[in-house]
Amino acid sequence: MEKKKYQWVKDMAKGGLPFCLIAFLPFINSCSKSEKEYDATGTFEATETIVSAEQNGKLLTFTISEGDSIRTGQEVGLIDTTQIGLKIKQAAATKQVYLSQRPEMDKQIAATRQQLAKAQTEQRRYQELVADGAAPRKMLDDATNQVKVLKRQLDAQISTLSTQLSTINSQLSAVDVEVSQLRDQLQKCHIKAPQDGTVLEKYVEQGEFVTVGKPLFKMADVSQMYIRAYVTSAQLQAVKVGQTVKVFADYGNQQRNAYDGRVTWISNRSEFTPKTIQTDDERADMVYAVKILIKNDGYVKMGMYGEVKF
Repeated sequence: MEKKKYQWVKDMAKGGLPFCLIAFLPFINSCSKSEKEYDATGTFEATETIVSAEQNGKLLTFTISEGDSIRTGQEVGLIDTTQIGLKIKQAAATKQVYLSQRPEMDKQIAATRQQLAKAQTEQRRYQELVADGAAPRKMLDDATNQVKVLKRQLDAQISTLSTQLSTINSQLSAVDVEVSQLRDQLQKCHIKAPQDGTVLEKYVEQGEFVTVGKPLFKMADVSQMYIRAYVTSAQLQAVKVGQTVKVFADYGNQQRNAYDGRVTWISNRSEFTPKTIQTDDERADMVYAVKILIKNDGYVKMGMYGEVKF
């Protein structure tokens, strides 16, 4: 048995290979195989956004499907706007009523102003007559009192009309605010994409009744992906935010693709090593999560396994 075990050594020695080098071949081979091509592993993910309904009503249109690419501001659905439209018309009619009630101050106080001007003219005339002794003092006193009465009437009219006008202006402002609120609600009936991305999941269908806050669909911008990898405390001192690293996407069957990555986040807390993750030190129980950003060429998918070389 022992003879067969070392027969291959003798054969290689006959070929001229030094015996000392032959003895170290298994060791060298095992070392080369055990050397890892990565420092950390993880899975790829993207920033996901759940778009929810902002109004109540029947979903009149909802045109997207899972896997669709959508652009920022693109309208993908519409909630029934009938009731909001009717409320806007009602508010517009109410505004017209208030506008018709606004007092025309100049016209309404014109008569009093004219009477006051006439009374002031009479007052000046009687002053001249009294000064010349052509009229009794009582006529001047009566004219002066008449001017004072008309002035008070004019002030009272202006005050009343100003209050009435202020009240109506406040009511008009309230209607304008109400219309603005209704138009905002109307705008929110139009379901739009908040960013560029891909539809991941669709939660409702056209024709359903939705309420405020009900999730409609989930999307993510997959043009930029993150790999969440895990490093040991020994590796942590060599990793910093902004650092450029090499990221490898594993497609299986030894198919790998390399990407330039940038460290964007390092966790401040350690955690137990996830079961699906391999670390540089397999004895490490506690690791730190890091996120590395890459530009996706369309081949990297969410949940795909990847490796990182610092």
